[in-house]
Amino acid sequence: MDKDALDYEYPDLEPLPTRAQAEVIPPCDPTADDKLYHICITAISLVVMLILAILSRRMKKGDTHRGLPGLLSPVNFLDHTQHKGLAVAVFGVLLCKLWGLIISPNPLPFTADTQNKQNWVILGVFYYPALYYPLLACGTLHNKVGYVLGSLLSWTHFGVLVWQKIDCPKTPLIHKHFSLFSSLPQIACLAFLSFQYPLLLFKGFKGAEKNNGSEDLSSSYYQDYVKEILKKPKKISTSSVETPSLPQRMINAVKSYIYTPEEAFRFPLKLAISGVVSFITMYQVGLLLISGVVPVLQTARRGVDEDIAKVLAGFQIILSPDKHEVVRIVVYYIWCVEVCYIAAMTLSALVNLAMLMRSMVLHRSNLKGLYRGDIYNVYNCQRNIRPSRPALVCWMGYTSFTAAHICIGMIVQTMVFFLSLLVAVFLIIIPVLHRQNLILYQTLFTMWPFWLMIIVAVLVQHIISRFCFIKKVAGTRDLNNRGNLFLLTYLMFPVNVLIGVLLGVWRMIITALFNIVHMGRMDISLLNRNVEAFDPAYRCYAHYLKIEVSQSHPVMKAFCGMLLQSMSEEGGAAQRSRDAEEGIQLVQQEKKQPKVSSAKRARRRWQLLYTLVNNPSLVGTRKHFQLQTAESFVNGSLHHGSVKKASTKEEMTKEAEACADN
Repeated sequence: MDKDALDYEYPDLEPLPTRAQAEVIPPCDPTADDKLYHICITAISLVVMLILAILSRRMKKGDTHRGLPGLLSPVNFLDHTQHKGLAVAVFGVLLCKLWGLIISPNPLPFTADTQNKQNWVILGVFYYPALYYPLLACGTLHNKVGYVLGSLLSWTHFGVLVWQKIDCPKTPLIHKHFSLFSSLPQIACLAFLSFQYPLLLFKGFKGAEKNNGSEDLSSSYYQDYVKEILKKPKKISTSSVETPSLPQRMINAVKSYIYTPEEAFRFPLKLAISGVVSFITMYQVGLLLISGVVPVLQTARRGVDEDIAKVLAGFQIILSPDKHEVVRIVVYYIWCVEVCYIAAMTLSALVNLAMLMRSMVLHRSNLKGLYRGDIYNVYNCQRNIRPSRPALVCWMGYTSFTAAHICIGMIVQTMVFFLSLLVAVFLIIIPVLHRQNLILYQTLFTMWPFWLMIIVAVLVQHIISRFCFIKKVAGTRDLNNRGNLFLLTYLMFPVNVLIGVLLGVWRMIITALFNIVHMGRMDISLLNRNVEAFDPAYRCYAHYLKIEVSQSHPVMKAFCGMLLQSMSEEGGAAQRSRDAEEGIQLVQQEKKQPKVSSAKRARRRWQLLYTLVNNPSLVGTRKHFQLQTAESFVNGSLHHGSVKKASTKEEMTKEAEACADN
């Protein structure tokens, strides 16, 4: 390699005169001792839980939705209308602690035993969820006392963590600043909790926060969703039906990766948590891959001296007779490897970020499709949208599985992209820039007759097929010169075998690249659609959708909310009629209100009946539908042509009243 070219292009790659020494970071003990802190915070968390339990027992008489059972389930994962910030932040804090639990040599602060690390890791997997559980439980009761306790608890976690990082910004773990940068998402989540709990307390003092634990069915979100889907669709103009131009298709492709919120649709809580958890996982894995490899390469590059020439000579590699030039060449090559690795890591992060945004768009499309009964378009086969044991297990672990797949996907993508960039740099780019070691180009050039034959054979087949073997008659196309077509098919058989080998290699590359890029996504299958059930990640996602759609259907919740509202109105009217004074006003109330309420009740019961009959996820719960055979259902919807004898109007009315009363 030309020495002057290296001096001109990379003047900063001058090696040190002596072998570089790695910076030694001594262990740091913060002023706020971690062991003492965890003992105190565990005791404080237990006291907070006891206070919340006593408070919940007092509130149990006034509201059946609260009490100790409500405290034991601090998050309603099937409620689309609740505030998602608290749950998302706590899950982010928990993920950061579990990530540090695996990386740190001391999994738990209570002990410094490194020989039984596996046992302490298993214990820490259960300890940290219990430690951060009160942060969620404080927001369960929708009470000012709970908000005060949540504020104190979140401030304590946040203050001590920031205190420790200020005292010890450098640690010997992996890299001197790895611990500091790894704790940034945890600090951000705790800062959000420290701000959110006082904000909820302030809203409670102003009366803006409703102390109601069952706001799901009383929310107007589900009714707004029903109004949105019942709107008349806009007329599609003839110009929009035409095939869009290439720039328009490119714009549409870019828009398909950008998630834009919609007022009439809200993501389920678990999907919102999965999105934040996936982003934090990408950050943590990227930080680990960068801090674990790049400093090592930089240290190796700075530590290269003239002895490297002797080492290479032992392997019969003579880069140059001048030892100083050999050092410069090796430093340059190590710098290229470092650049390739950073580029691969950056490309992997960008790919996963794009896949995450695309997943959000596809999640919304799948949920809205299943809400309206498009089962075949989502699953490509007939499925029963009902809860089951596998579906429930997959629903519980969906968020955790998403984080694990993102982690594995980023590691695999970084390795593959790094190897691909090394091949491109050392076999294509560097030889072209310096006009040396053109091994790949020389090999390809010596095979020019083979490549010429392949190109000519492909072009000949396409050109002859276009002009000789296809004829247009009355606007249709048909085969022409069939005898010559058969002859050409026979003669091109050996050449097409060679072309098929190249196509097979290209197919393998494309398939591997597609699977590697989409490794972290669970919403699409990496297998053929006929065998997608063997893909465990996609199977988990399909079961997850079953639970979400069957238990949180917006239309179902809208009508349930209407029924509860009508029952509360009837109860209030009856109470007012009993407490009213005697006279003509009482008589008029007793005459008019039953008529109005009965009309509303009848209309809402028939609306409920219509929903139960036409909702694919609820069609199996109807008594007169359970008598139908499997052939009567197409993709979960009743096929009216194969229905036996329908129930009479009186029987349907009785069933509607029974459903409404239940």
